[in-house]
Amino acid sequence: MTARSHLIFWSITFAAFLLVVWLLKGMLLPFVLGVALAYLLNPIVGRLGGVGLARGPAALAIMFAFFLFIGGLIAAIAPIAYNELVQLSKDIPGYADKIGVLIEPFSSRVQDLIGKSNGEELQALVSKHAGSALNVASGILDGLAAGGQAVIDMISLVVIMPVVAYFMMKEWPKMTAWVNDLIPRHSKKTIMELLKEIDKKISGFVRGQITVAFILAVIYAVALSLAGLKYGFLIGLSAGFLSIIPMVGSAIGLVVSLGVACFQWLPDGEWLRILIVGIIFIVGQAVEGNFLTPKLVGDSVGLHPLWVFFALLAGGSLFGILGMFLAVPVAAVIGVLLAFGIAQYKASAYYKKKKPQSK
Repeated sequence: MTARSHLIFWSITFAAFLLVVWLLKGMLLPFVLGVALAYLLNPIVGRLGGVGLARGPAALAIMFAFFLFIGGLIAAIAPIAYNELVQLSKDIPGYADKIGVLIEPFSSRVQDLIGKSNGEELQALVSKHAGSALNVASGILDGLAAGGQAVIDMISLVVIMPVVAYFMMKEWPKMTAWVNDLIPRHSKKTIMELLKEIDKKISGFVRGQITVAFILAVIYAVALSLAGLKYGFLIGLSAGFLSIIPMVGSAIGLVVSLGVACFQWLPDGEWLRILIVGIIFIVGQAVEGNFLTPKLVGDSVGLHPLWVFFALLAGGSLFGILGMFLAVPVAAVIGVLLAFGIAQYKASAYYKKKKPQSK
């Protein structure tokens, strides 16, 4: 096949993949999560197989241990997070009033610029619809929690995902051998190198970054709680888990934590406690950048935070939650293929050909 034929073939394949995802996005999430879980846990199954345990029992044991760990983790953190979430919902109106007081001088200046009557109308409009917006948001959340479709989706997720993950781990060697047999013989070496590079990027980012996010969630939750910050446990968990996107979780957590700390301690002039909250995130970033990420993710993964952030937004915009789960693997594949294409271009005669000098 010529380079043009390769380009046409892979373009059609990618378009077909997007079409299938689009048509089946309502039912694919449990299967995608099952495959992702199998991919995450498969190395452990392989190690157990190396000591003589069959893949079926090994996969079953790993699945049981994994869900036991997740269940215990949820049981441990859910009560604290729920209590802080309830307290936050009660405190939001008070925070809204305080923010209104803070922005009142700016509001007055805006009124002077656009006219007092228009400013009053604007303020009345905002006041009138602020409560409505909160009620609508609350209603949406209640509807999602109580909706029959949401319950069905949750049941399918809980039931189908473990089954898919189990069979994927059990049959992993057979599936990889099947894929290997489909690779064109004349391009096998090149394609295998690309697949290894893709696997390196995906496994390094997913397994490493999830571990980093989990450790940061524990560090931030415990540290902010010990510092006495209101909702510190909830904010710390959220900041840690959002750190799956490098730097994003810590940045959002820092802003939210400092905002809450200012409302909590600034009236009493407790600047030191506010400073401690900022130091927690600075130390967390130092630990992440100098120890966790180099050890657990590595410098060779090569997925830039902006590229990951863009991929997540694009995937979520196109396919919702399913798209966000597919975003990182697709971003890794595109990154590897793009780097390969650039390398091929630079090695080509078209790139190296010198412009003939005029006489």
